[in-house]
Amino acid sequence: MRVTSNSFPNTIVRQLEDLTHRQSRLQEQAATGQRVVTAEDDPGAMRRVLDMQTEARSAQQYRKNISAMTDHSSAAYGTITGLKNIAVRAGELAVRADDLKSPEELSIFAREITQLIQHAAELANAENRGYPMFAGTRSDQTPFSVTTNAAGNVTAVDYAGNTDTAVAEINSGVTFGVHNPGVNNSGTGPRGLVTDSRFGADLFNHLISLQDNLNSGNIAAIKSTDQTNLRADEEHLILQMADNGALRSRLEQSNSLAANRITSLEKGISDEVDADLAQTLVHLNRTQNAYTAALQTAGTILNKSLLDYLR
Repeated sequence: MRVTSNSFPNTIVRQLEDLTHRQSRLQEQAATGQRVVTAEDDPGAMRRVLDMQTEARSAQQYRKNISAMTDHSSAAYGTITGLKNIAVRAGELAVRADDLKSPEELSIFAREITQLIQHAAELANAENRGYPMFAGTRSDQTPFSVTTNAAGNVTAVDYAGNTDTAVAEINSGVTFGVHNPGVNNSGTGPRGLVTDSRFGADLFNHLISLQDNLNSGNIAAIKSTDQTNLRADEEHLILQMADNGALRSRLEQSNSLAANRITSLEKGISDEVDADLAQTLVHLNRTQNAYTAALQTAGTILNKSLLDYLR
């Protein structure tokens, strides 16, 4: 095969360029600790990294959703506990109201019930992160409004929310909700906080009935109706406390799963892109030696003249 006079210089230049490029890549890997920076470094690894990064972002969003739900559940638990205590206190007053009590004593009990109704409305109107917790999806509405008469007695507590509740993803394809509407008489869906026809719960109206019966001295109605109704309200709220605890337990487990998945994905990404420093330095040293040797060889050959060959 005939070799032209300029073939060797061209070949050595290409080899030096290749060695220079390899040195540059290895130096960058040693400096950054990353084997893959762009897709051309390793297209397959880059594709896997992008997939894992997408999944990791989804898992991080799940954790944000879970955090918001957990915060809401914790705040809701305090409200439910407060309402349960009100139902218990009202039940105690209903039991204490008997034929031996004077109208004045019953009136004192009635005034306390009125205050309990007002306090219950304050609890049910509680907000979390600037939004009412028990208005359903009517985040622009204060759920409960109290109406009183000239004597200061509560005549009605009206609900301005709806029965719809928000849900969010806590895992791929898994939606979850922790919100309760203040009132739910639809017969389906999550429990209404204070009113739910499925469970005989209607706390505000039951409290108003007790207030009115105390004011009128209707002991028979208190014993036959109000005591029973208030026990149903108390049981309803106790069950909501239990449901709330179960929901928070589920959220804690889901959060742990998401956190573990993120850790696993981060390790997978690291395995794909991180450089083995010891191995990289060995390759860099070899490449530098090869580059030096190529320069020396090229210099020796290119500096020879025709007289060197004629000696």
